[in-house]
Amino acid sequence: MNFQTAEELLNLCKEHGLPISKVMLEREKTIGHMSEEDILKALMHSYDIMKNAIKSSLTEDLTSMGGLIGGEAKKIYKRKEDSACGSLVSKAISYAMGVLEVNTSMGLIVAAPTAGSSGVIPGVFIAIQEERGFSDDKMLEALLNAGAVGYLITRNATVSGAEGGCQAEIGSASAMAASAVVELLGGTPAQCLDAASTALANILGLVCDPVGGLVEAPCQNRNGMGASNALISAEITLAGIKHLVPFDETVEAMYKVGRSIPFELRETALGGLAATKTACQRCGKCD
Repeated sequence: MNFQTAEELLNLCKEHGLPISKVMLEREKTIGHMSEEDILKALMHSYDIMKNAIKSSLTEDLTSMGGLIGGEAKKIYKRKEDSACGSLVSKAISYAMGVLEVNTSMGLIVAAPTAGSSGVIPGVFIAIQEERGFSDDKMLEALLNAGAVGYLITRNATVSGAEGGCQAEIGSASAMAASAVVELLGGTPAQCLDAASTALANILGLVCDPVGGLVEAPCQNRNGMGASNALISAEITLAGIKHLVPFDETVEAMYKVGRSIPFELRETALGGLAATKTACQRCGKCD
């Protein structure tokens, strides 16, 4: 069982009466020549790393290698009871930002799909698991769903900030998380991909402009934004609001937009926020 486009994925779901997660599991068994037990074991290992990264960000004093971030996740988390966003979104934001602190302090993270966007999926998944009481087994299904979306974007476009801007990194992570949340909450495969399309479309054109060339700022805040975008996109879709453009076409549009973004705004730190006077002063590398 294999697929290369979202259309093919949806056809397989319909033909076999399976959710995206199960189709992806069958694909991994076929393509990877692995048993279901080994696949789920590997996914659990990754999910444990995600959990541990969040725990570290909330219990340890972390400082990034570049010195631009550190401690932000704790500040957001402390506000969860009085949050303007509500408990779920507040947790998702703080967890997502925390994973970036672990990443930039040379801790262990899962690059899902990239190190620069590594906070989005853990932030969303662990927050919704805590709030809704989902089992780890259900969260592994969510990872499989997210993996299917990430695979489609990687195969047909890019998840690289250097190639497609931050829309390709945070946008892809957000799309992956949005799709998975829809499946967790009982949505159909078509709704999953609608949510993924919405998440991508919401931040189409987002540039990659890391201060000092470091994956710290504004990357950390954008992980928080990506987590909230995933939940917003899932909510829009579960309310019965369809995305106008199919996922395959949305991915193609994202790729074309990314290729059109000037190179100064694709992870070179030569434009955007990275080129401002204050940013140059902070990083100490600019003339």
